[in-house]
Amino acid sequence: RRQHHQEIATVLTDLDATERRITELYAKAVEQLGNDKAPVRLGGLYALERLAQDNPAHRQTIIDVICAYLRMPFSAGTAPTSKPEPEATEDPGERSTQPETTTDGNGDTWQQERQVRLTAQRILAAHLRDERTPDERSAGPPGPRFWPGIRLDLTGAALIDFDFHRVVAADARFDRATFTDGAQFYEATFTGFAAFCGATFAGATVFSRAIFGWRADFSRATFTGRVWFSQARFGYDAEFNDASFGGDTTFYGTTFDGLAEFQPVTFADDVMF
Repeated sequence: RRQHHQEIATVLTDLDATERRITELYAKAVEQLGNDKAPVRLGGLYALERLAQDNPAHRQTIIDVICAYLRMPFSAGTAPTSKPEPEATEDPGERSTQPETTTDGNGDTWQQERQVRLTAQRILAAHLRDERTPDERSAGPPGPRFWPGIRLDLTGAALIDFDFHRVVAADARFDRATFTDGAQFYEATFTGFAAFCGATFAGATVFSRAIFGWRADFSRATFTGRVWFSQARFGYDAEFNDASFGGDTTFYGTTFDGLAEFQPVTFADDVMF
């Protein structure tokens, strides 16, 4: 019995030391996110990513921290600069190859923060993305970098060139979020509630082949560019009440298994069901 108690005490001591070490690393990484220097904030993001990869029990907490950072106020529009605006191209998908430069310190700060936020978005996508197609997912487990069962809260976040293709997430809240330079949700899967109420999508928006396992709320959402919901599947109710579509919109081959509400909806250009 004494040996048994000693073994238990040793295990508990080791667990306690491990948890203290995790807490110290977590606190240091979170402190780095509040630093004034962009490279230090980047270091904090990568430290949190590494910590979550090695400690599955802490993944949701670390995802919550990264989401909270993206919810912090940020203007994702044009950087403060004195240079003239670039000429518009005929192709809305064509991007300028000119380097983004600014002439003042505020512009440099804006560009640095933009890179930090793009990194935070890439970390989220990298660990929620299942590279297998939905048909292949029943064949075996996903790769080791995939974090299952994650919930997202990006309410009111300013998101830039958002690429969430083939991500798999549980509840996902994007209410009042602003998507600048397009949003990519091709073959994304939402197993829980997907909320985009009051979100603004500037640029091309792709939800083709997306799967909504439960209720999807796009009420009061604003889409200013082309939109694709081609072959998407809504497994429960889908709400688009008071939504506004400014460009060509496609619901080609879309499946609605529950109620689909479009009352009222504004389509400023061609729409296909």
